[in-house]
Amino acid sequence: MSDHYFSAGPSSLERRQPVTAHVWGRELTLQTASGVFAVGRVDIGTAVLFRETEPPSQPGNYLDLGCGYGVIACALATARPEARVWAVDVNERAVQLCHDNAKALGLTERVRAVAPADIPADLQFHEIWSNPPIRIGKPALHELLLTWLPRLAPPGRAVMVVGKNLGADSLQRWISEQGFSCARLASAKGFRILEVRPSARRRADEA
Repeated sequence: MSDHYFSAGPSSLERRQPVTAHVWGRELTLQTASGVFAVGRVDIGTAVLFRETEPPSQPGNYLDLGCGYGVIACALATARPEARVWAVDVNERAVQLCHDNAKALGLTERVRAVAPADIPADLQFHEIWSNPPIRIGKPALHELLLTWLPRLAPPGRAVMVVGKNLGADSLQRWISEQGFSCARLASAKGFRILEVRPSARRRADEA
């Protein structure tokens, strides 16, 4: 079976390639690798995410959900030096690569790349940023989002980029149906930027 970027342990030979990411007015040099999403590039969706948003303004705990080689995690930690960023991925090679990139950028004190099970169960996040793994399929994606979105600490938010042709609009409706507030922040190059917040109704249900 061929590797997917969401494989836990890619079997392909690891070949690293550098990439330069332009993020919120900064330039980050990172390593990518075979067996990890977007080898040798910043994918279009993530580039749109950075271009169509402002860097986060509040301190606290952040989560890069599906971190890949760590471009979002490293960008968040660079933009918000007082924040602690957790970078999570099921792909073991991606987790190691994100750790190595954070180390090369001097961010290891503020970026922790881990498997999902290694995040403390009671930890809440002020912000979640993600280019979510749409291609894992709708049931798995829904399970993923329902695992992490409820861990937003009010008045926290999640910011996600999703391709329109990959179901961004239906995903926005589904998220709203789960009791969250979900708004479209921007649209560009066939992608939607969605902002998710716990709604007042959901906060009351969970109280």
